[in-house]
Amino acid sequence: MLMLSDATLAYGEDMARALLGVDVLYRALAAEGEEDDGLVVVNMAPDHLPEVFTTYAEARERLTELARRAETLPEPDRRIYYDQLCGSTLALLEWRERGLAFTDQLGRFLHVPAAPVSDEELDGLRREMRALLSGMSYDGDLSAQCAAWEERTRVPRDEVAGVLNGLCDEAWDRTVARMALPAPRADGMRVATVSGAAFNARCNYLGRTVELNIDPVLTRPALKHLAVHECYPGHYVQFKLRETWYKEGTAPADGLLSVVNSASSCTFEGIADNGLLLLDWLDTDDDRFAALMSRYRSGIGTGAAWRLHALGWPQEQVTEWLSGESLVGGDGWAANRMRFIAAPHRAVLIWSYWWGEAVVTPAWQRVPPERQANFLRFLYGRMHSPRTVGMFEEVMA
Repeated sequence: MLMLSDATLAYGEDMARALLGVDVLYRALAAEGEEDDGLVVVNMAPDHLPEVFTTYAEARERLTELARRAETLPEPDRRIYYDQLCGSTLALLEWRERGLAFTDQLGRFLHVPAAPVSDEELDGLRREMRALLSGMSYDGDLSAQCAAWEERTRVPRDEVAGVLNGLCDEAWDRTVARMALPAPRADGMRVATVSGAAFNARCNYLGRTVELNIDPVLTRPALKHLAVHECYPGHYVQFKLRETWYKEGTAPADGLLSVVNSASSCTFEGIADNGLLLLDWLDTDDDRFAALMSRYRSGIGTGAAWRLHALGWPQEQVTEWLSGESLVGGDGWAANRMRFIAAPHRAVLIWSYWWGEAVVTPAWQRVPPERQANFLRFLYGRMHSPRTVGMFEEVMA
C-alpha cells in the first residue's frame, strides 16, 4: 500500500487548509513585538486558501473533527500519523491560548518522552569519541583530543562557503546515484553565510539557499554533514519530492507545508541526519567522529533546554553548563545554540534532532537492499511521526 488512497489524498487537502488557517490565526493573535515565525515555516502550497478561524475555539473544533476523520483512513500509518498531527496542533492551540507546561509541550507537540538525554547516554557517546580519537593518535583527555582534532580539521571562515558548495556538489552526485531527483542541478542550493543567527545552518528551500552561520568553529567533516542534512538527500530533497509527487497526484497536500512543534518535526530532522548513512559516505574516522559529535551535541542541547525551561536555571548558568559540555565549536556554537533553545516558541525542537536520528536510522538499517527503493518512497512520500516511520513492513504487508 505504498500509493496513498483517494480518501487520504482528500484528507491531506483539508489538513493543509486547516494548518494554514491555524497559522494565520497564530500570527494574528501574536503579542505585539513577539518574535515568532509562526506554525507553518515553509509553504509550498500558494494556491491553497487557509481556512478562516476567528477564534481558538473554532480552530479546536475543526482539528477535533479532523482527528475523528483520521480514524477512518485506510492506511494504518496514516490513521496514527494524522491523529498525532491533530493532537500536536490542538496542543499548540492550548499553549497559545492558555499556556502549556514544558513537559507537556514535549509529549504533545513532538510525541517523545518528556526528559533530557540521560547522563548514561552522553557518557557512552563520550567513551565512543575518546576511543575513536585515541585510535587516531590524539593524546590527552577528551577535551584536549577534541581541541586538537578541531584545529586539524577546521576550515577558515573565508573558505567555508566554497568548501560547503563543493561538498553540496558531491552530495548531489551521490544522491542521484541512489535515488531519482526530479530536478536539474541548477535547481539546487547555494550557500550564503550569516552571523548572529540562532541556528547552525538553515535550508531556505524557496530561496534555494543554505544559510550558514559562521560564528561557530566549522570543520570539513561538520560541513559535510550540513551538506547532506540541509541539501541532498536531506531537506532540499524532502521538499522537492513532496512538491513533485503532490503535482503528480501521489502525495498529500499537507506535505507541502513544513510545520514546527509538530508530530513530523522529529522525522523531518531524522531523515536529514540519516543522509551520510543513506549515501554510504562515512568514509573516514573524521567522518565517524563528526557523526558522534553531532549526536552528542543534540543530546547536550536537550540537557540545556531542560535546565532552562523545566528546571528554571538562569540563562547565564545554562550557557556556562553548555559551554563546559560542548568540547568543540567554541563560544560561537554555545551562543547560537542558546539563542535557539531560549526562544519559547522553539524550546522543544532540539529534541527533534535527538529523536529523529534515533527512529529514522534504525528504520533504514532494517530494510534489505532489495526493498530500499520502496522504503525511500515510503519515507519521503508521506509525513511521519516517530511512531509511524517504523511501520514500513506493516504498510507493505
